[in-house]
Amino acid sequence: MRLFTLLLTSLLILAGCSGGKEDDLDRWMKERMSQVKGKIVPLPELKKYEPLMYNADGSLHDPFKARSAADSGRSGGLKPDLSRLKEPLESFPLESLKFVGYLEQGKKSVALIMAPDNAVYQVQVGNYMGQNYGLVTSLSKDEVAIKEMLLDTTGEYVERRVTINPQE
Repeated sequence: MRLFTLLLTSLLILAGCSGGKEDDLDRWMKERMSQVKGKIVPLPELKKYEPLMYNADGSLHDPFKARSAADSGRSGGLKPDLSRLKEPLESFPLESLKFVGYLEQGKKSVALIMAPDNAVYQVQVGNYMGQNYGLVTSLSKDEVAIKEMLLDTTGEYVERRVTINPQE
């Protein structure tokens, strides 16, 4: 009798563990799979690269030398205005500044720049930013264009154009 009871109990336990055609986990997986809708964003279209043929006949600037004020035909050389008061964003390297917003009202446009100290500054055309006398030359929702003045190896200032794009 004990053997029969033990055998019957074992069979009932095994029957309870077998599950049906579909258990809770399978149902849950089917529900989740029906809710998932995959969408793959297509890759951006690449622009065709067009190389520039360089002739050493003197009509083009040597690409391995920086342009200086003498190259552009200006007298007196290119120099930053050292007598003006520095603006707050000139105390930070340009690489550490983030373009976080753009506002426009009528013809007036303002870019919002976040500094490493997490303060947000308003920048307009004509403001300075970065540690290389960077002058803001244009603003749009896609970029802030800056003209910097750097010292080259000969001790002359050269211009470099830089853009800052919005951060995501």
